[in-house]
Amino acid sequence: MNPFNYSKPVEVSQAINLAGAASRFIAGGTNLLDLMKENIDRPEHLIDITGLPLKDIEETPSGGLLIGALVSNADLAWHPMIEARYPLLSQAILAGASPQLRNMASTGGNLLQRTRCYYFYDSAMPCNKREPGSGCPAKTGLNRIHAILGASDDCVATHPSDMCVALAALDAVVHVEGRAGKRSIEFADFHRLPEDSPQRDNQLADDELITAIELPPAGFVSHSHYLKIRDRASYAFALVSVAAALELDGDIIRDVRLALGGVAHKPWRDKAVEESLKGKPVSRESFVAAADAMLRDARPLAHNAFKIKLAQRAIVRALSDAAVGGNV
Repeated sequence: MNPFNYSKPVEVSQAINLAGAASRFIAGGTNLLDLMKENIDRPEHLIDITGLPLKDIEETPSGGLLIGALVSNADLAWHPMIEARYPLLSQAILAGASPQLRNMASTGGNLLQRTRCYYFYDSAMPCNKREPGSGCPAKTGLNRIHAILGASDDCVATHPSDMCVALAALDAVVHVEGRAGKRSIEFADFHRLPEDSPQRDNQLADDELITAIELPPAGFVSHSHYLKIRDRASYAFALVSVAAALELDGDIIRDVRLALGGVAHKPWRDKAVEESLKGKPVSRESFVAAADAMLRDARPLAHNAFKIKLAQRAIVRALSDAAVGGNV
């Protein structure tokens, strides 16, 4: 770990003015400290934001919720308004990490997790995400956990978050602030696909800080489900995960949200597939057709072709559980 300067501002504006390309904001540190210890990230300046006033959960005028970026994952998952109005989000958070990590990890920090690709974490190996232009050994190496959708020649890594899959399905909005002012980013646009710049995980500028995440009023309380398929029952990243949410009129689907984790560089949604389900009856046939369409562009690597069938079956199961009230 390299030497670094340390600051602990008490106002958002102070934190932003300290930020730059060689600095990192730190809250729970559950991912950043690992990266520093492994010599993957070498910030010259750590800006401790735990003293900032970003720890509240408030109702918005539109009927949604505004979640401060420093709310811990544990507090968010067990918050009465989240459990009652956004059970999909609560389920997803509780499926991730461990109780100890959820107690430390912040809501804003969860969005900024970096990939768990073996080659990214091995500083002796080339990696386009660490050193652009050095290569992607995962393409021909150990790639069982890697992407089957949205990958590029430069990177086949997957995004590790469970919480972000649910936030993608819920159409959350990320509020950020930098020296240029405040702005809001639709969750679908916040994370990037790798393309030819895999070193950039998201749309934030170097001086921008996540201040809050906004949830819209629609929480799909009665019909939602988060399904996570992994190698062991706890403390493991998803091979495939599915956030499924339905609004039903009898047995007819009026609205649907479907997001996948563990398969791409960002939480994966296909709004055309969601549209194709609207007006259809709740049935295995409808769900199988949607699952097939969701994976139509999958491009497996040497060791992860199993993810295609796994994802298709997980989609059918998650939608079926959501339809019968799988949020409990």
